[in-house]
Parts: sequence; C-alpha cells; structure tokens
Amino acid sequence: MKKNKFRFTNRALVQLPVHDASSPSRSAEYSDADVIGLRVLVNKQGRKYFYFRFVFDGQKRAAKLGEFPALEVADVRKLALEMRSKVDRGINPQEVHDRAQASPTFEAFGTAEYMPFARQTKKSASDDLCRLKVQIYPRFGSRKLADIQTREVQQFHADIKESHCAATANRHLSLLSRMYNLAVQWGRAERNPCAGISKFKENNMRQRFLKPEEIQRMYKAMEAEPNKVAVAALKFLLVTGARREEALQAKWQDVDLDNGVWFLPQTKSGRGRYVQLNSEAQMLLRSAPRIQNSPWLFPGRDPSKPIYSPRGALDRALALAGIEEHFRLHDLRHSFASLAVNAGVSLSIIQGLLNHQSPVQTMRYSHLMNSTLRNASESVADVVSRATKGTAGACQASEDVHQ
Repeated sequence: MKKNKFRFTNRALVQLPVHDASSPSRSAEYSDADVIGLRVLVNKQGRKYFYFRFVFDGQKRAAKLGEFPALEVADVRKLALEMRSKVDRGINPQEVHDRAQASPTFEAFGTAEYMPFARQTKKSASDDLCRLKVQIYPRFGSRKLADIQTREVQQFHADIKESHCAATANRHLSLLSRMYNLAVQWGRAERNPCAGISKFKENNMRQRFLKPEEIQRMYKAMEAEPNKVAVAALKFLLVTGARREEALQAKWQDVDLDNGVWFLPQTKSGRGRYVQLNSEAQMLLRSAPRIQNSPWLFPGRDPSKPIYSPRGALDRALALAGIEEHFRLHDLRHSFASLAVNAGVSLSIIQGLLNHQSPVQTMRYSHLMNSTLRNASESVADVVSRATKGTAGACQASEDVHQ
C-alpha cells in the first residue's frame, strides 16, 4: 500500500491506485513531503486532483488547483508555493485563485472588452483585429487570460519573427502587452506576462520592392483572380502608395475623378490631406466595379462594409507569378516609392507623396538613388571624355549638362 505522505513526482502519481470502490470515503488523499499543504486526491474512477490546504483567519480551507496529469507536479508545486506566500502575507489565496479560475478566455476578453475599447481610442483598431484573428487567437484564444505564461509569449514572439520579421513580431508583442495592461487595470488579470520581454532589433532599411518585370508578371496573374474588388484594391495601393487602411476605408464621396483628387479626411497623422491621383489610378477607379448604395471604393462581401483585406488575393497572384520571396501588403507602398526614386523623383517630393511627417522616414529609400546619381555622373564623364579626345559635339553636350 502506498503511504499517505511522500515526495510527489509525476511517476509516483501515475502509480497511485484507484480508490477502493467499497470505501465509505469518496477519495483517498495523499500529501506532498516537500510543500506543506499540497495534496492529491484519487477518486473511485482513478482520477487525480491537486488541492492546496491551508488555514486562513482560523478556518481550514482548500483550493482546487487542477487535475493530474494535465497539470504536472512541477507546475502545481509552484502554484502551491505562491499560495503559501500569500497566506504568509495575510492574503486569502482562495479568493485570488477563484478570480483566476473565473478569468475569461483570451479571445472572449479581446472580443467583448478590448476591441470595443480599441475602436473608440485607436485609429489602428482594424490592424489590431487583423493581428488578433490571424496570429494571436489561433495561438492563445481558447486559453484563460490568467493562464498564459511569459515563456509562452516569448516563444510566440520568436515564432512570428521567424515566419515574418522583427518589426511584425514587435507589433504583436506590443498589442499583447497593451491588452494585458488594460486587463490588469480592469481587474481581469493579476499580471502582464509580456512584462520584461525585450523587443527584437528592427532593420527598417531592408525593404522589399517589386521590380518592373515582377509587376508585369503579377498583373498578368491577377487576370485569373476571381476577387476583382481585391485586385482593384491591390493595384490602387501600388499606383498611389497609400497606406492599407487609407485605401480600404476610402469612400466615393471623397474622390473627384474629374480633377484627379482623392481627399483623406483622416490620416495616420490625424490630419486630412489631398492625394493627387495619377492617370493610372484614375483609369483604375473609372473601371472599378461599383455596387449600388455602397459608399466604399472597395466594398466587401457585405456591401455596407469595406473589404476586410486583399491579402489572400495578393498571395494567390504572387504564387501564380512565381514571386516566392516574402511580400507584405505594405511593400506595395515601398514599391511605389522605389519606382518614383528610379524615375528621378527627389526624396523631398517622395516625402510629400507618402505623407511622411519627417524626412528621416523617407531616407530609407535614399540608397535607391544610386543608379540615378550614377547615370548623372556618367553623363558628366561622357562630356569630359569627348572633350579630352576632341570629339565633335563635346561643347554642345557640355551645354546640355550645364542646363
């Protein structure tokens, strides 16, 4: 027969016998030799449950910790020690534990509490919802808010960096941390498991741009895409350099095709601005499918709402075009800037086109000017070469360069 007090190990608990069916008691109880108050109860069906027994305000109490083997010895011993610490500090660990057990799942908290608040307070609430649905809910959605541990968040942060990039991983970490800070303020969680996790160093100078031949292949591939609204949105992002949410939230009432102007009532900076629509953008909008009574340039399946995201259509087009390198929706904006630089447009003008508040943001494209500068320098070298050789026409070429 197993003695009633011994040092708990996973192996020892597996070997505990089923409680005698003829016994008048409902379960057999065993005590851990290492942590005072930690117990395991084995019922007549052989199921094993951890409890922590303690005395608070002169009364004997018991907190149910979980079932073995879903909860292993190392984890339950840590929980019991935390409870013992609370008892020593005059805190009733049962109340704290009950609040944690009543904690909502992460997805329930995000849907019912965080997102309504985000929509009221954040311009980028739709970005938060996208990150939650695509990456965070599949990973943590069914877990209780109080159960998610720091190590799990660190691993998630690292996994996103591996599959995407450092900047994307950091945005997800920031969202998780904000949600937990609010959960703590609102009494829905005791702690923020993101606290102390360092962000990855970001290399914002490394960008992905579509080359002209890649654009040609992508446009060809888009002809086979059934979601024509998504295709129109993707092309619009490329030919305007607009931010994703600026384009997807655009309404027909703000577009003046006769004058080639698009008004954005609210931008990332919080101020409205006008965008000059080039001929390609105007032609695209004139031919874009319009749905009666829908205010959106790019309506979703429900015409009363804008398209949620053209990401799927982009992935299909890239795959069909044979463009395998990781490419984001935001890289369409970078591609617009790179095309402008290679066309000889100055960085100061590109700053205006992209609505950058600081020239520092635009300087990330400065390395793309190398070919333009090299061509200008070669034209000077050509004049010098012809002049030193006495080639006819050197004087005229010099005048052209001077002008």
